[in-house]
Amino acid sequence: MKVVEAKKTLDRVFSEVGKVIVGQEEMVGEVMIALLADSHALLEGYPGLAKTLLVKTMSDVMELKFSRIQNTPDLMPSDITGTYIIEETTGGKRNFKFQPGPVFANMVLADEINRATPKTQSAMLEAMQERQVTVGNSTYPLDRPFFVLATQNPIEQEGTYPLPEAQSDRFLLKINVSYPTFQEELEIVNRYSEGADPAGLKVVLRKKELIDLQRLTRSIPIANDIKKYAVDIVTKTRNNPKLIEYGASPRASLGLVLSAKARALMNGRKYVSKDDIKNMALPVLRHRIVPTFEAERSNLTVDDVIKKVL
Repeated sequence: MKVVEAKKTLDRVFSEVGKVIVGQEEMVGEVMIALLADSHALLEGYPGLAKTLLVKTMSDVMELKFSRIQNTPDLMPSDITGTYIIEETTGGKRNFKFQPGPVFANMVLADEINRATPKTQSAMLEAMQERQVTVGNSTYPLDRPFFVLATQNPIEQEGTYPLPEAQSDRFLLKINVSYPTFQEELEIVNRYSEGADPAGLKVVLRKKELIDLQRLTRSIPIANDIKKYAVDIVTKTRNNPKLIEYGASPRASLGLVLSAKARALMNGRKYVSKDDIKNMALPVLRHRIVPTFEAERSNLTVDDVIKKVL
């Protein structure tokens, strides 16, 4: 698949998603970038901003197997990965048979991931990093493509377990989901208050084509000076003791270059520009750095700190 064809296909995906999702172009675009980079994304926003609806809609448009995990404090690791059940066969024999859990899907929505206990959160870690699940002495590979799109609620933090750095680092992007504009909200009310379902969604992209697009993303060329610019931004987060207590790891440099390639492809370009790096710096770095007390005392958000680094 060529870049021009890829752009047309992705435009059709956005057009289909737009039949259900009103506005939120930035969120839709960044989720698509995570998919093209064959990685995971963390969506943070208040309830009712169509985070779950977006993930379900995208899986329909791409004909991907979708599953949803509602994280709660009593969720066990086996509720995610699956477990062995006793199966009785002819002749009265009993065998253990593996019953796959909801993680065996192409697009997994982990709703309110910070409500699950650390033990359950860590069960997702192997699946996210190794694309496999180990239960007992057996290892089961996950079907490709495989994405985890996790949601977090920035309010109601009582009874939640913050994601450990090792796990949050596995997410390529942290996407902040904002409120719609007045006109967009009016359109949502008009569209959904009359009981009419949105127009039927067409399948635009299938598994094989998506895997081809992921290969094409990695093959997008990037000039050495742009590559150095990306690495320079990440290393600056480690040399800024006034604003940043803990900087980003080399995984952030890799993520910044990969997501910039995906953004270039999405915009129909055969090269990565400096703007691609600048635009992807916020979602790539905002969950990977820890601001100092001094920065927080000055009312600087994580995004403000990254903008100062830029």
